[in-house]
Amino acid sequence: MSAPPKNSENLGVASPRRARIAERTLRTDRWWQAPLLTALGLAAFVIYASIRSWVRTAYFTEEYHYLTPFYSPCLSDSCVPGSSDFGTPIGELPMIIPLGFLVLPFLLGFRLTCYYYRKAYYRSIWFSPPACAVAEPHRTYTGETRLPLIVQNVHRYFFYVAVIVSLINTYDAIRAFHGADGGFGIGLGTLILVGNVILLWAYTVSCHSCRHVVGGRLTHFSKHPVRYWLWTQVSKLNARHMQLAWTTLATLMITDFYVMLVSSGTLSDLRLIN
Repeated sequence: MSAPPKNSENLGVASPRRARIAERTLRTDRWWQAPLLTALGLAAFVIYASIRSWVRTAYFTEEYHYLTPFYSPCLSDSCVPGSSDFGTPIGELPMIIPLGFLVLPFLLGFRLTCYYYRKAYYRSIWFSPPACAVAEPHRTYTGETRLPLIVQNVHRYFFYVAVIVSLINTYDAIRAFHGADGGFGIGLGTLILVGNVILLWAYTVSCHSCRHVVGGRLTHFSKHPVRYWLWTQVSKLNARHMQLAWTTLATLMITDFYVMLVSSGTLSDLRLIN
């Protein structure tokens, strides 16, 4: 087998080994619809999350201890009273810095380097390629070996931080079992926070990195029955990784939006107990 051409101009869609077709594609279906909807969905979340992360209003309901995930953990003196269960080791922050600045970059990194999201924005934004049997606009392809795409290789480390953040979100959901009198209580907000954290855990542990952590580097599964069982369970979730990736974007926005409505007084929390 001959070695691939060293000249970068001979690589990619312009390679002499590729069929010479003038048209970008011979497909007659609406192949552009899926990447367009994906781009719009991702853009909607980024715009909403960016606005809510910077406004610093209506993110905590002290009466029921509802804290939106976009601000958790809140570790600054700029946080409203009662929202900082882990203390305030950070002083006042200027408005240009979001109160959740410590975890938001890691969560963004975890999502951006996720195998599903790579496919999503590679096709919808990077156009590499936008769809099957559709020529991409790039003449060369270097893979994930150079900046900026080489950063994708640190996904496994973002996964570890995501686990820590999920534990914090779990704590917030437990704290939401809080009644108006300070005792035990359950409201619609409690159920929303709990549902969101369950789905966040499902998305996090369905990650390919988690699958490798629990079952990687094993020669014989039969000698490690516990890890094999964990690997099979994670593999089942991994098959739903795409659906969980989208579902958790929706639940994050729903959770934040509901907390915003209750915290601002626009909506009264529907109480089930107390």
